[in-house]
Parts: sequence; structure tokens; C-alpha cells
Amino acid sequence: MEEIQPGIFRKNSSIYTEADSGESVYGEKFITENNQKYRKWDPNRSKAGAAVMKDVNLGIKRDSEILYLGAASGTTVSHFSDTVTEGFIYAVEYSETVIRDLLEVAEDRENIAPILGNARKPQNYSEIVEKCDIVFQDISQSDQAEIFTRNCEKYMKEDGTGLLAVKAKSISTSEEPEKIFDDVREKIEEYFEILAETTLEPYEKDHLLLKLKKKE
Repeated sequence: MEEIQPGIFRKNSSIYTEADSGESVYGEKFITENNQKYRKWDPNRSKAGAAVMKDVNLGIKRDSEILYLGAASGTTVSHFSDTVTEGFIYAVEYSETVIRDLLEVAEDRENIAPILGNARKPQNYSEIVEKCDIVFQDISQSDQAEIFTRNCEKYMKEDGTGLLAVKAKSISTSEEPEKIFDDVREKIEEYFEILAETTLEPYEKDHLLLKLKKKE
């Protein structure tokens, strides 16, 4: 088992995180090596996992504070939870139905705060969320770039890292994905420097992952 990023491991062609909880979150497999249990991270179920498989260093450390926008049922959040053993995750989800699954994930983990909230209105969770090292966004909305920028302005530390998963079909079903990605880059580059980027094929179709930092 080789550690390829803090708290993220590779064995053969698969990636893993240390199993903070013995409970399966989404049917993932567990393996044990040297008395340590690891959870297999399925890149077909996680944009962040797909980015790791595409050799993007997420910039997450053991003590990172993370704002996760679009936490859904907690698949990726659970792997982040395994990784930030000394950190914390503010997991924002809009759907009252979906957040029930996220709450179940958080029951077994002390470093996740599930937040029922609208990422378009970051001021609504300002009493809960503190400044974060990482802002990660995975939201299916046409104004993804604007939502991300507003949240980073309010919650990302000056030396923090932004991770934006861009879903082309959520922005437009008629334009070509590359045109959509170019438009998003243009908006984002007003405020951020792009540190790394990758499309997420073959794990996700018509998705782009941008790793960003604030412009000085």
C-alpha cells in the first residue's frame, strides 16, 4: 500500500483511504494490510476520486478544514473524513431528502458537520462555517462558477485551495463541453489562478476538475 497523497493510498490500479469507520457507506470494499483497514475509493462514484486517479494532488492534508458544497449522500465526504484525521468538514447539501443519508454517515464520524443549506446563499451558514483551507464544490447548477466564487470569497483562507468540479451538461445541453469549460475558465480566472486541471474521463463524462488558488 503506497501513500500517494496525505491519507490517500494506491494499491495496484485502485485507490484507498484508511477506514475511520467500519461501516460501509456506498457498498465499497475493505481490505486489511499490516493491521490497518482501508476503504476502496470508487472513482466512478466520486469526482474527487476520479481527479486523484487522473494524478491531481487535491492539496488536502491531515489537518485541513474543508467546506464541501454539494455533499449529497456523503460518498466523497466519507473519504475526505478518513483523510482529515486532524481536520474537519463542513458538508453543505440542499436536498432535505438526500441529507438524511449524509446524516447517517456523520453519525459514525466526529469530523463532519452536515449542513442543510443553499450554496447560492453562503451567508446563511456563516454562524457554522469558519475559514477553510479547502473549498470543494460538486453542484449541478448552471451558475456553478458564480456559486463557487461567492463561497470562496467568504470562507476560503487567503492561502487556501479551491477544487471545482464543472459539470458541462448542468450549464448547457446545447453547447459543446469544451466551449462551456472555456467559459468557466474565463469567469474563474478573474479571481483565481489555475494550479491544475483535468477532465474526468473515463470515470465521468463531460466533467472538468479545476484546482485553484486566489489571485494576489
